[in-house]
Amino acid sequence: MGRSLLDIAEYMAERALALGATAADALAMEADAFSVQVRLGDVENTTGARDKGLGLRVFHGTRSATASTSDFSADAIERLVATTCELARLTEADPDAGLPDQPGPDTLPDLDLFDGGLSLSIAERIDLARRAEAVAMGADPRITNSEGASFDSSQGEVAYARSNGFSGSYRTTSYGLSTVPVAEAGGGMQRDYWFSSARHFADLLDPEAVGAEAARRVLRRLGAKQVPTCEVPVILEPQMAGGLLGHLVAAVSGSAIYKGTSFLADKLGERILPPGINVYDDALRPRGLGSRPFDGEGVGSGRRKVVDDGVLRSFLLDSYSARKLSMTTTGNASRGLGGTPSPAATNFYLEPGAHSLDGMIRATPRGLLVTELIGFGVNGVTGDYSRGAVGVWIENGELTHPVEEVTISGNLLEMFARIDMVGGDLDLSRRIAAPSVRIARMTLAGS
Repeated sequence: MGRSLLDIAEYMAERALALGATAADALAMEADAFSVQVRLGDVENTTGARDKGLGLRVFHGTRSATASTSDFSADAIERLVATTCELARLTEADPDAGLPDQPGPDTLPDLDLFDGGLSLSIAERIDLARRAEAVAMGADPRITNSEGASFDSSQGEVAYARSNGFSGSYRTTSYGLSTVPVAEAGGGMQRDYWFSSARHFADLLDPEAVGAEAARRVLRRLGAKQVPTCEVPVILEPQMAGGLLGHLVAAVSGSAIYKGTSFLADKLGERILPPGINVYDDALRPRGLGSRPFDGEGVGSGRRKVVDDGVLRSFLLDSYSARKLSMTTTGNASRGLGGTPSPAATNFYLEPGAHSLDGMIRATPRGLLVTELIGFGVNGVTGDYSRGAVGVWIENGELTHPVEEVTISGNLLEMFARIDMVGGDLDLSRRIAAPSVRIARMTLAGS
């Protein structure tokens, strides 16, 4: 019987010490993935893949090197360890390099990340995608085409070991379902989509719900037109608000902070959001897509309040960025097999407020409900923001007509400060999640 992933990771870290390294940590991963795509009811593609790999990081004092392999044979593992040790001796010293000082967790929490009781046949997986597409296509005669539907699933295991006393492993599963209908009316054509993702199959939306929502979204885009340039309130649907929160994630990353490439680099302890707004990073949420019992350096996971009552209280740090900033790691190290760790969010979310999306619309005399953002016009250093937008125009507190070919612009610090309404419609099925939010004033460039 072969060695477990954890046995292999522990062996690599121990073997590196035996070859003269002062410290080492190792990662071993395996994953099985399956994907099916259908279009207009026909199967276009099915893909099954099994990936596995080993990653090793070795230190000689403050010199370090990393290497990886997909070969699990005993000879390949020996070569990986020996080569990485030699590379580490040749690199430049970095006084901030090293394993984390914090011990790993004594026990690993059960976060229910593995759906062990499910077995779906290929036919059943195909049927899920077909059902989602069929409901979308049948919702309205104006829906005339489809870019397809897909069902994806994966299961895997991660094992980690470091030479200063911690090792552990955990298993995960994930599922995803999506469909993309196309609608036509008045000579114009529009597309939109909807999706669902979850750790457990039982938490996935029914295919009929995914298809119905995709149909609703594409139909409301028909007849879209520009609006005049103006300065109005902008309401972001949850998916778009999550994108806005993603810019906050990038700005509080320890890497961006110590490099001076974040508009929040000097804002720790200062107000960046209105009073009453809280933002969390929670790696311990059961069944969360970003949940894990320990981070990429073996530091125990936790729940952290990044923004407290509007005040920025924490960055997201791995051990390297923490040392660069004379701080302590927050357990946010993320790591691939061949690279060094870097800070990343886990389950990052804005706490829901008291408003409904309908109530926010009714409270807006004139403005834009944003349903899609286009382009990447965001400067992480200055916070300047300019992106194409698609949405629905609001007049006298009511949705009137779809809007396209407009641009919303501002500065992220100003946009954060101008959030004056927060919805209660938080969907925690996404790794970066926010409820609907209203920004009291933004520049909208149109016709």
